[in-house]
Amino acid sequence: QVQLVESGGGSVQAGGSLRLSCVASGSTFSITRMGWYRQAPGKQRELVATITSGGETINYADSVKGRFTISRDNAKNTVYLQMSSLKPEDTAVYYCNSEHGNYGLNYWGKGTLVTVSL
Repeated sequence: QVQLVESGGGSVQAGGSLRLSCVASGSTFSITRMGWYRQAPGKQRELVATITSGGETINYADSVKGRFTISRDNAKNTVYLQMSSLKPEDTAVYYCNSEHGNYGLNYWGKGTLVTVSL
């Protein structure tokens, strides 16, 4: 069982920056990959970025590549999403996700809202 708590969301103007944090607690030893997903009103939830447990592999959605950076601090059980050059299209609720490949389990945070205005 893993609990994920996101923070850092807010309202910014286009071109601005924001850093999201996700703190994991519980059975964090079983996490194989973590990621950020987002869901805008009326749209499907989509993958934003993922990072493997040791940081060996990082993937980004094409829409955020070059603007967002995912990182992790295992000592703090925290994953970050540095968001720069934000666009109105980035407006969404951002969810933290943990994958537990050895168990076939997935956990989600409750989300944090990011609003990018013109």
